[in-house]
Amino acid sequence: MSEIAKFVRHGATQITPRILAGVHKKLPLLKMEFTQINAPKYPHLVDQLEFLADVLEDFAEGADLDLPLTAVAGAAFALIYAHRQVDLIPDSTPEFGLADESGIVRAVLIEHEKALAAYASRHHLNWSKVTVKP
Repeated sequence: MSEIAKFVRHGATQITPRILAGVHKKLPLLKMEFTQINAPKYPHLVDQLEFLADVLEDFAEGADLDLPLTAVAGAAFALIYAHRQVDLIPDSTPEFGLADESGIVRAVLIEHEKALAAYASRHHLNWSKVTVKP
């Protein structure tokens, strides 16, 4: 298992119902923040973050209770990480500042691909728009 996948799994285990509720409450702000990301090196990052925000929102609001808790916790961890001001690679680093966010998000998508693809299908979302496959 890659170090990023281990990091994501560990982070996801720290997500409690209280943290999940807090992230849910902040989703409007987070969604607006994510639309401001300018990441030409990571062209799918914004769509992926918005997708994970939708996953968390639909679960928290009871619109999709078929999602595994591990997938929702992974999504919450990725959203929290993307929002943090201090992370492994400073966002201000030219060309590579969002590499860590992209890696975290991709690790969640890969780890929970089956559940997230099923979620996308149930909600008529374009999985290929956010998938990790080219």
